[in-house]
Amino acid sequence: MSTAGLSKTRLARMRYVMAGHVERGDLPGLVTLVSRRGEVHVDALGMKTIGGSEPMRRDTIFRIASMTKPITAAATLILIEECRLRLDEPVDRVLPELADRKVLKRLDSPLDDTVPAKRPITVRDLLSFRMGFGSVMAPPGTYPIQKAMRDLQIGGDGPPNPSTTPTMDEWIRRLGTLPLMHQPGEQWMYNTGSDVLGVLIARVAGQPLEAFLQARIFQPLGMKDTGFSVPVEKLDRLPACYRRNPVTGTLEVYDDPDNSHWSRPPAFQSGGGGLVSTADDYLAFCRMMLDKGRCGGERILTRPSIELMTTDQLTPEQKAGAGIFFGDHSSWGFGVAVTTRRDNLWAVGRFGWDGGLGTSGYSDPAEDLVGVLLTQRMMDSPEPPRVFADFWTSAYQTIDD
Repeated sequence: MSTAGLSKTRLARMRYVMAGHVERGDLPGLVTLVSRRGEVHVDALGMKTIGGSEPMRRDTIFRIASMTKPITAAATLILIEECRLRLDEPVDRVLPELADRKVLKRLDSPLDDTVPAKRPITVRDLLSFRMGFGSVMAPPGTYPIQKAMRDLQIGGDGPPNPSTTPTMDEWIRRLGTLPLMHQPGEQWMYNTGSDVLGVLIARVAGQPLEAFLQARIFQPLGMKDTGFSVPVEKLDRLPACYRRNPVTGTLEVYDDPDNSHWSRPPAFQSGGGGLVSTADDYLAFCRMMLDKGRCGGERILTRPSIELMTTDQLTPEQKAGAGIFFGDHSSWGFGVAVTTRRDNLWAVGRFGWDGGLGTSGYSDPAEDLVGVLLTQRMMDSPEPPRVFADFWTSAYQTIDD
């Protein structure tokens, strides 16, 4: 039996598969959402805390980490459509802290062993993660630039921790004291571009990043539980966040809901990984993206902007060394990964991203499908964990045409 292209029998099978992860103790609980052709199916399984008595609910609020990135990219495109930004303009006009960049001669160079940047950083560089600066996929402390990133607390060297970052202006000032790792435009590097976009949006809009997102994206889409912190009246809906101890293999608390880093407004609103949200809220954003920028009668973005965001923006040379993120079947658009070769159940053109604190959200235009998985177990590496793979395999199995 099917409803709007979703098989009820296979939805039950997906519930069984996902419940197995909870029963085996891989994680205490999770929320899954699959939407196709107007039909939405949501399951909430397990508990909010290990050994706790409060069950997961459909409206549980999760730390979505890097699933923030597509939203930040969409906000940037809004400003581009309004001619307040241009894709290929240098960011120096708004972010003078990033003018006159220096570039390390080698990744392992001392911080003063540099050459001048060949050109300024552009808005396009930030959206496509080609600004020349980002997370280094090496053990902490391998290179001098990693130590500097950690000492300055600018992020990109571990999981998000909003209580340790400086204010927005101080954050961009600190970033501006460091050299780039690659020439602008030459290499894809993860994460930092989205945080810089958050500063850019705030300065161009003349208001905090969250205020702009609320006015232009969250409120029009009805995303009532999405923001950079959880209000006190909603804290009972925030679960604990866990990470695996690499020595014992057991789960230990990373963020306690009773004293959460997300229980108060952060000094720096991270466009790369700071948001909290719910399954239904994130569905609203994904649905807008699938509907070519529309939400009912209101338009958030134009169709050309959506198509630009979800088009592969990288050459093979630019994503060299990023195989742990893309394999040989996907690439990067503006703030989203994009499937470029069908080697799994999903079609070419599928787009979205994962969150390092245990979340995943993708949209598939060919199938008119949205899937959202929310857990509170931190990922162990950039490679998706088994629960992600099982969710997406099961989600595509629910298609019944």
